[in-house]
Amino acid sequence: MSGRRLYTAANLVLLCTLSSPVFAAENAEDKREIQQVLRKIQASAQKMNYSGTFVYQQASQIRTSRITHYLDSAGETEKLEILDGKPREYIRRNDEVSCYLPDSKTIQVEKDVSQESFPALLTQNAQYLPDFYTIRKGEMSRVAGLECQTYSLEPKDGFRYGYRLCAEKSSGLMLRAQTVNPKNEVIEQIAFTQLQVNDIDKNKLKPSFPHVSQWRIENLTVQSNIHSGWVVKALPAGFTKTKELKRVIPSPASPASSASTNNASNAAANKTAKSHQVIQMMFSDGLAAMSVFIEPYSEGRTEGSLQQGAMTIMGKRQGEYWLTVVGEVPVSAIRQVMNSIELKTNK
Repeated sequence: MSGRRLYTAANLVLLCTLSSPVFAAENAEDKREIQQVLRKIQASAQKMNYSGTFVYQQASQIRTSRITHYLDSAGETEKLEILDGKPREYIRRNDEVSCYLPDSKTIQVEKDVSQESFPALLTQNAQYLPDFYTIRKGEMSRVAGLECQTYSLEPKDGFRYGYRLCAEKSSGLMLRAQTVNPKNEVIEQIAFTQLQVNDIDKNKLKPSFPHVSQWRIENLTVQSNIHSGWVVKALPAGFTKTKELKRVIPSPASPASSASTNNASNAAANKTAKSHQVIQMMFSDGLAAMSVFIEPYSEGRTEGSLQQGAMTIMGKRQGEYWLTVVGEVPVSAIRQVMNSIELKTNK
């Protein structure tokens, strides 16, 4: 689930063992049934009205958030409130996200943003997941007081982790997602602890902070849907590029801060620093995600990698550029991507 994927479970009890599949993607009929399930999970996150609190756990870090999602004739509106640490809120209106930072009285705006965070974890190429995961239907479980159907996704290679998903019995809304390593250990979790559906007050979608009309606005996205000339020649099987864009971040920036899909809090902390443009390429297999960040090289950086939970970050100098690859995938996938990044020049 991508820098892009926040959120996890307050309930740390593992799902029941999913050893008796009701279906697995062994033939065309099984694949069709699985694809119907995947479409239902994603559609429910986009079309239902709901408000709830969920907990995200990545290694030793735990973060609590509240999400409110509303769909009407104007499209989708979604508000995400980060309840731990410094206060901040994200409000998404269709494909535009505004991050409200009360400490600096700043609103940071990103455009052309897709919904790929919990509970909408699946991306546009999710229909191909059965080609790269063995998907099994498990037993019924219970999350946030609601019955949900469990599914296990076991990777067919070493370039992605496994997942255990729990979708609400009738609607298909994702209630819990767990990422597991090859030892079947949970290394990341996201789950609702409280959830209300349908009867949602639209006033909950407004910013919680007063006088936001007087706050400073920063536009982070410079250009969307670009073709920079940078390519990844050896993507792991199943991963395709979903987006390429330019954005503005402060300088100097560490690999960790550069490699955040939502780097608004980092930008606020460095708002007086000189800004520079960063190219970001996003890749996904329908569930797992990676991003490549390309920016001008600056002194003081150290090449290497860092892993926390399911997240791996790797930084490397390439000529006058600094490359960062980040994703919730094993280090083997990150290394393969890093070693195959090239700049294609037109001659």
